[in-house]
Amino acid sequence: MRQIVLDTETTGINPKEGHRIIEIGCVEMVNRKLTGNTYHVYINPHREIEEEAIAVHGITNEFLKDKPAFKQIAEEFIEFIRGAELVIHNAPFDIGFMDHEFSLNNSSIQNTSEICTVLDTLALAREMRPGQKNNLDALCRVYGVDNTHRTYHGALLDSEILAEVYLWMTGGQTAMSWAHESEGSDPKNKNAPRAVNIEGSLKVVRASADELDNHEAYLDKIEKKSPEVVWRS
Repeated sequence: MRQIVLDTETTGINPKEGHRIIEIGCVEMVNRKLTGNTYHVYINPHREIEEEAIAVHGITNEFLKDKPAFKQIAEEFIEFIRGAELVIHNAPFDIGFMDHEFSLNNSSIQNTSEICTVLDTLALAREMRPGQKNNLDALCRVYGVDNTHRTYHGALLDSEILAEVYLWMTGGQTAMSWAHESEGSDPKNKNAPRAVNIEGSLKVVRASADELDNHEAYLDKIEKKSPEVVWRS
C-alpha cells in the first residue's frame, strides 16, 4: 500500500476568496514504512499573503517572489501523488485548495479524487478521542511524538510529524522505520526488537509494614467518601 502524508500552507483560509497554495510537503510510505521519497516545493501565488497566515507559517511575500507558479509544478505534483492514499490532517482544507489549483491551472485532472483516495486523520482522531483536542500538537502530546522543533507550521515538517502520529494512531508503532530496513536482521537497526537480559539486574523494593498500614488507612478514607469504589475488589 502506497500512502502519501501531505500538508500544504496557503495565503489564507478560503480558496473561494482567491487564496492560494504557497507550499506543499509530502512524505511517502509503502506498507507503513517510510521510503525516504519526499516532495517539497514553495509556490509563488501571485497575490499577497494575509498577515494572519504569515504569523502561522512564517512564509513571506518576498521569499516567494522567485518561486515557480503552481501551473509550473502541477504535473510533477500530480505524478507524485497519483494512485496513492493521501493521509492529511483536516483533509477537506488541503483537498479544497488542491482542487481549486487544479481547476485554475487547467491541469490534467480537475479533482484530487480522480487519482487518489484520502484518509483524514482529524476525522479518525475525533472518532478515537471524541470531545478532546485533536489538532496535530495535541496528538503529538498524546502519542509522545517530539515536535519541539516546530516553531512555525511548515508543510514538509508537518507531514513528517503527521506520519509518525498516524503510525501510532493506527498501529502503535513505537518508532519510525524505513522501507529498506529488515527488522531484527541488522544490529545497527534502532527499530529492531532487542532481547534484554534483566535477570539479577532489578532491585525489588517492597513496602514496609508502616507503609502498608498507611495505604490501608488511606483506602478507608476513600471508601467512607465514596462507598461505590472498588479499590479492594
